[in-house]
Amino acid sequence: MNKQIIKTLQDIGLSENEAAVYVAGLSLGPTTAIKIARQTGIKRPTVYTVIESLKEKGLMNIEIKGFKQHYVSENPDRLEEVLEQRKKELNKKIPELQALFNLKGEEGSIKYYEGLEGIKSVYEGMIKDIKPHEDYVVISNLDKVLELDEKWFKDFFDRRAKLNINIRLLLQDTEKAREFKKYAKNINAKIKLLPSKTNLNTNLVITPQRVMIHQLKYPIVAIVIENKSTIEMQQELFEIIWNTGEDLGNLE
Repeated sequence: MNKQIIKTLQDIGLSENEAAVYVAGLSLGPTTAIKIARQTGIKRPTVYTVIESLKEKGLMNIEIKGFKQHYVSENPDRLEEVLEQRKKELNKKIPELQALFNLKGEEGSIKYYEGLEGIKSVYEGMIKDIKPHEDYVVISNLDKVLELDEKWFKDFFDRRAKLNINIRLLLQDTEKAREFKKYAKNINAKIKLLPSKTNLNTNLVITPQRVMIHQLKYPIVAIVIENKSTIEMQQELFEIIWNTGEDLGNLE
């Protein structure tokens, strides 16, 4: 019996005995439990149990010939239905699995990224994972961000603006930042300017899922922290700064 076929059938969800009996039924045609037992080496009482299981999966049925029952394996096309059912079962479990993933523990994780392309993937992940109405907040030097790849970041800002999330930006006070602030509604964001003496070389992005500290000068690196306590602390610090004034530069 072809071991590779048995293995493939196991991969889509059949047990080893189910796969063996099903394949035996295909090769023998309408047959008896005794013949299946001989071909597979599985004991006859077990063969009957396996046949019942395959019948429930729609992969085997019974034909009556004369006064005898014969067992027939269904067309292999039915295996796609078995696989589809497995997918449905998995999809039902994904929310539960996701909940387990989100409860990885207070220790969380710290990840280190090098190079602009790798860091772009972090930005993409942040807008993919954030949920509607959640906060996406940033402390940044817009000029240095755009210097890295202006076309990509402007496209990212446009795509981010289409999400139903609460975007707030604390930007270093520059001409570009002031221009950006004029069109804040176009990018679905609220913007405040930091004191003019502020000199930022990092981009801090905070979402409920993670904190990213992205170095804006070479070497381009980023640290991503997924830890509930750290995220909450960074959110609190952002709120303290945000609530200081309409434009923080006016307080100098």
